[in-house]
Amino acid sequence: MMEKSCTLLVHFDKGTPALANEIKEALEGNDVELKIEALKKAIMLLLNGDTIPHLFITIIRYVLPSEDHTIQKLLLLYLEIIDKTDSKGKVLPEMILICQNLRNNLQSPNEYIRGVTLRFLCRLNESEIIEPLIPSILTNLEHRNPFVRRNAVLAIMSVYRLPQGETLLDSAPEIIDRFLASEQDPSSKRNAFLMLFNCAQDRAVNYLFTHIDRIIDWGEQLQMVVLELIKKVCRVNKGEKGKYIKVIISLLNAPSSAVVYECAGTLVSLSSAPTAIRAAANTYCQLLLSQSDNNVKLIVLDRVSELKASHREIMVELVMDVLRALSSPNVDIRRKTLDIVLDLITPANVDEVVMMLKKEVVKTQGGELEKNGEYRQMLVQAIYACAVKFPEVASTVVHPLMDFLGDSNVASALDVAVFVREIIETNPKLRVSIITRLLDTFYQIRNSRVCTHALWIIGEYALSLSEVESGIATIKQCLGELPFYTASEEKEAQDASKNSQVVSSSTVSSRRPVILADGTYATQSAALETAMSAPVLLQGSLTSVGNLRSLVLSGDFFLDSVVACTLTKLVLRLEEIQPSKVEVNKATTQALLIMVSMLQLGQSSVLPHPIDNDSQDRIVLCIRLLCHKGEEVRKIWLESCRQSFVKMLADKQLRETEESKAKTQILNAQPDDLIDFYHLKSRKGMSQLELEDEVQDDLKRATGEFTKDNDDANKLNRILQLTGFSDPVYAEAYVTVNHYDIVLDVTVINRTKETLQNLCLELATMGDLKLVERPQNYTLAPESSKQIKANIKVSSTETGVIFGNIVYETSSNVLERTVIVLNDIHIDIMDYISPASCADVAFRAMWAEFEWENKVAVNTVIQDEKEFLNHVAKATNMKCLTPLSALEGECGVLAANLYAKSVFGEDALVNVSVEKQADGKLSGYIRIRSKTQGIALSLGDKITLKQKGGP
Repeated sequence: MMEKSCTLLVHFDKGTPALANEIKEALEGNDVELKIEALKKAIMLLLNGDTIPHLFITIIRYVLPSEDHTIQKLLLLYLEIIDKTDSKGKVLPEMILICQNLRNNLQSPNEYIRGVTLRFLCRLNESEIIEPLIPSILTNLEHRNPFVRRNAVLAIMSVYRLPQGETLLDSAPEIIDRFLASEQDPSSKRNAFLMLFNCAQDRAVNYLFTHIDRIIDWGEQLQMVVLELIKKVCRVNKGEKGKYIKVIISLLNAPSSAVVYECAGTLVSLSSAPTAIRAAANTYCQLLLSQSDNNVKLIVLDRVSELKASHREIMVELVMDVLRALSSPNVDIRRKTLDIVLDLITPANVDEVVMMLKKEVVKTQGGELEKNGEYRQMLVQAIYACAVKFPEVASTVVHPLMDFLGDSNVASALDVAVFVREIIETNPKLRVSIITRLLDTFYQIRNSRVCTHALWIIGEYALSLSEVESGIATIKQCLGELPFYTASEEKEAQDASKNSQVVSSSTVSSRRPVILADGTYATQSAALETAMSAPVLLQGSLTSVGNLRSLVLSGDFFLDSVVACTLTKLVLRLEEIQPSKVEVNKATTQALLIMVSMLQLGQSSVLPHPIDNDSQDRIVLCIRLLCHKGEEVRKIWLESCRQSFVKMLADKQLRETEESKAKTQILNAQPDDLIDFYHLKSRKGMSQLELEDEVQDDLKRATGEFTKDNDDANKLNRILQLTGFSDPVYAEAYVTVNHYDIVLDVTVINRTKETLQNLCLELATMGDLKLVERPQNYTLAPESSKQIKANIKVSSTETGVIFGNIVYETSSNVLERTVIVLNDIHIDIMDYISPASCADVAFRAMWAEFEWENKVAVNTVIQDEKEFLNHVAKATNMKCLTPLSALEGECGVLAANLYAKSVFGEDALVNVSVEKQADGKLSGYIRIRSKTQGIALSLGDKITLKQKGGP
């Protein structure tokens, strides 16, 4: 059975069903309120499939004569939902009873009754009921009230669009054309123009160009319909789009923001002329400043981003206008604005952009907004990207940014440290000034991770005698007096530790594992735990102003090891450049004393946790090195470390270059494509804008941008067989997966010698898939075929299944329905995720945050670790974040991070940890993490299915 069309939806609470007898009694009574309630209950029951026998006659007798407006409105809703035809499609005889009532309503002195009746007629499909009402409908076009007139126009449009509409009302376009010429009400004019747009397009175009001078004064609704008309006409007849583009550009001055936004979008879709694109881009920039709604700004920024991708050279001119969107306090808007601007930076505008970003950084110091720290971090990253891309601006930004090394926002300070570390290597001229500034501001740094970066920079890039001596003096000053504790403090600490033994044991038991740089797990050390909490300052540190002392006394032993390494490098370099052996020995002795004091502190009971083995070994190594200096070791410490860093930067640059090349689309034109020569074109009657548009179209055609990707082999891969070759009906589907929906183009072939009636493709879904509409019934002649389209909405990144069957009746036996079960269609998660990049810090933060983890044991015939990693990356459509240099060498162990992003903005994180066994086989685990369960499970299933590899 074919489902009935529905024009009305009402929420129905099935918990308290109404009784048919109660409804009838209320309708037969004289109480208006009870009648209204009874009518509402009757409508809800009928909408939900229930039946009330003989209700129609009761309503005709007792409800139809009522003059109450609410009852009349509900009566029209009731008439809208009841069956007006029998099983053969003929109008029921009793429907004639309502025709007179509808005619009376259309002639009612009350404009509300007229209007709602006209609106009701828009939903009627039975021409037998409508035909006697047509003269009354036309009369309402001249009613004094605009509410009646606008609904009369809609009623005429719906009548004209019926299957027999042109016969019933053949002069409708002419009537509406005359009405439009004299009408003053904006809504009525919009409906009239919409009727011409849908039913008589030539008349709509003629009206538009007849009144083109006054188009700017038309109402917002009418202007929106005009834009729809222009898009429709230009799709069919591309040769005439020049004159329509002039109309759109004139509408860019309309007072309505919605019209202006639509104009800009229409311009971009129709024309590639620089003048048109520039006008659209300027419009978007103005909307960014004039609109206060953050959602509107985000949508406009999306349009700007699309323009940037296709017309970058024009958007480059407007980069400062786009930057003005940073005035919004919303973090998402600021982030999107900075992402767009960073892609539009050129040598010509980089100075202006960086100056603007520096001003914004200074504003964030005010501290009025709660998200200033996050915004400052974004600005620092943006300036960092500018300086890396254009090294000449680094000198203007690096020194102001170094003031933020002591920022309370750790992420922002860390970004500055990383930025300084890269700039000092890539800009040798800035080395002296950076080192001097860093030594001056080092005491302001309060975070352990920022300190480690700053110490590394001092150890590697302090080259002159004064710099090395200043470096050693600064570190010594920040560490304060030695030793770090006294005997009395140790005794007090021992007593305190006995009292708090129970508390500390419960704290240790609640520790979580952490993720190391290679993505593997490790038990969190005491040093890191205490570093994450508030520093535990001892008496000896309270009197000291040294930032390093505070961190060392808080139990951060990793920082201790970094201090030891930095001092070792500085002493080794001092030995090379200091002619006085006495000074060298003095510095060596001071460094050894600091290291020994750190070891002593780590092994004492002053701190709640002892020093970890890694940090202890590192400090001991530095002590041994300073006591027994050798040339080979000196070379490793003073040269190899920097060479490794240089190599890391080179790898990063290579990756970015490859990514930019991959983004560049290669367009090819066919050798036999038509080429138009601009100078040989006829320019008669063409404006400059039309000429520009023609030239841009020719350019696109020449470069292959109009050439669609018709990869027949790829299309064949998308075709799925749904039934067997021996079935009476053969079906196959071509599956097109878009971002948010799936289109099934099903070809159905009748392989029998009989006519198949009421053939219906019944589909159902499993997972986060939803069928938009049910395909209708069809009749298939013998050995004929039919194309049936089905749309399915997708709401999340999850593997889904579409299943169903084909049901039909044969002409020889109408009573028996045949069912053919279809093969299942599996929707692959790979259609929704694509490789993406993210920073290591962001990856680890997401890994710690995401709740859903799926752990898959490695089971493969592949015996090479790198080959297996590439196989997993290809099977999951993910990008390996671990640089190639880190994967070099043969050690039998491999750990790598993979990352992808779905079209819904979901993140998919994968960590591959494998080890080669003695028998040559690989073992280990692949861990998948995501914010939602679906993507973690679907990716796990995909990896389990594909990881085996081999032929």
